[in-house]
Amino acid sequence: MPLYQYIATSETGDKTTKGTMEAPDEAAVMQALGKQKLRPLSVTPAKKSSSGSSFGKLLGGGGKVKSDDLVIFTRQLSAMVGAGVPLLRSLSSLEQHSESPALKSILGSVIKEVEGGAPLGDALAKYPGTFSDVYVNMVRAGEAAGILDEILKRLALQQEKNASIRKKIKSAMTYPMVLLVITVVAFFGLMLFVIPQIGKILKDLGGPDAELPFITQAMLSISAFILAWWYLVIPAFVFAIWLVLRYIHTPAGRKQFHQLVLRIPAVNGIIRKVVVARFARTFSALIGAGVSVIESMTVTAHALGNVVYEESLLAAVDKVKNGQQLSTVLEEGGLYPAIVSQMLSVGEETGQTEVVLVKVAEFYEEEVDTAINGLSSIIEPVMIVIMGGAVGLIAASVMGPIASLAQNIKS
Repeated sequence: MPLYQYIATSETGDKTTKGTMEAPDEAAVMQALGKQKLRPLSVTPAKKSSSGSSFGKLLGGGGKVKSDDLVIFTRQLSAMVGAGVPLLRSLSSLEQHSESPALKSILGSVIKEVEGGAPLGDALAKYPGTFSDVYVNMVRAGEAAGILDEILKRLALQQEKNASIRKKIKSAMTYPMVLLVITVVAFFGLMLFVIPQIGKILKDLGGPDAELPFITQAMLSISAFILAWWYLVIPAFVFAIWLVLRYIHTPAGRKQFHQLVLRIPAVNGIIRKVVVARFARTFSALIGAGVSVIESMTVTAHALGNVVYEESLLAAVDKVKNGQQLSTVLEEGGLYPAIVSQMLSVGEETGQTEVVLVKVAEFYEEEVDTAINGLSSIIEPVMIVIMGGAVGLIAASVMGPIASLAQNIKS
């Protein structure tokens, strides 16, 4: 992640602060400074050759922090703080014994910030690529309420649940992706090496004027085109895939992609359940940590992982500010199942919103497990049918003319 140098002043303008921060872009740096009640004067990309920068150390240390390493760190820090070990001593011990070079490097910088008097939440906020807004806001709330150890336990549990869902989704998608790659490679292999040889055999048997079925002629034409222009076709195919992936990572492309997946049968149900489970667990964790409802909604919106739901929840913030109940607002949107608004309404009436949403999260996490297992059992035969159909089409286009020509030769 890029490193930026910044110069900022306090809100009163009587103190100037200089430093570096890792962030996706300059806007993220300004947003993080604003949360620290600092007014940015300049934000510029840091030089990669700067030997003293944390970015340089991070590159030397092995890159991004893995989610498993972050969960372990969070649980260990919670246990040490809960046992009465001072925060600085806990951080120093974890930094020394960390098996992740990237996390070790980040913790070294965090320790320096805390030694300088910065709250732990503000120190972690300088590394948004590792510590999300949810993480930082919960730590800040825990520090303010004096229950940092309990908040860290909740954070670790939440991260474990999110990581578990991500792993299951990746596992379910691995098999079809492998089959898809094999299918594409097999297609180009047949078109470049097999079909030309079979076409030559057909011409030798039937002569140049032999009448071939339309499907055979189409297959031979495609093969001839790819064989003649393979040095353009294959790079163009790869470039097209790269272009699509890059477009998906743009704000407009990401929104269109997320709208598309919400319309795909079988997949849209899983996506909705994942987002609802993430919303319920994240929002309940923030509310339980003492974060205000408005701020909890804003932070949760950015943690949902789907632009459609994110925009919907951010739009709901204004309605809640105007006095509407969150349960009523979610019911109007049509994106959330009725049970979510009903359970949330019960939580609002009883003052047990956190407890109710945890139950909702647990229910939908189980639903996600069931849906993913069901999808995996469906994807396998579907992909086999697709591959078999492609192979059968090629076989029919080749074997039909051969059988016909052989019959003519006999007669």
